[in-house]
Amino acid sequence: MPKRLGLERDRRIKQSRDFARVREKGARFAGGCLIANWQPLSAGSRSRVGVITSAKIGNAVVRSRARRLLREVFRIHQQELVQPVDLVLVARQSLVSKGFFGVEKDFLTTLRKAGLLK
Repeated sequence: MPKRLGLERDRRIKQSRDFARVREKGARFAGGCLIANWQPLSAGSRSRVGVITSAKIGNAVVRSRARRLLREVFRIHQQELVQPVDLVLVARQSLVSKGFFGVEKDFLTTLRKAGLLK
């Protein structure tokens, strides 16, 4: 049976200073329905993800759906990253009209172009 991929609390970026550090000092690549900001971590660390959804993309229900979609795509593909990173994903307005597979395609394309995927 394959190992279950989880997204425990320690795999999420929760503090605003960590979000700010990644957005200020890390690299950035925009593609499709998201903007990816990342900062490499040391070899022994584990990748973490944080999601930002602005009120511009919609009401609370829409923002929650966007966060769930982006976290789920990261959860599924976290083993494919070439190195551990702190990854901050910013949802764009176009995410609202996309389903899971559209978001996944944009996520994979963006990270591939950024050189983060194997």
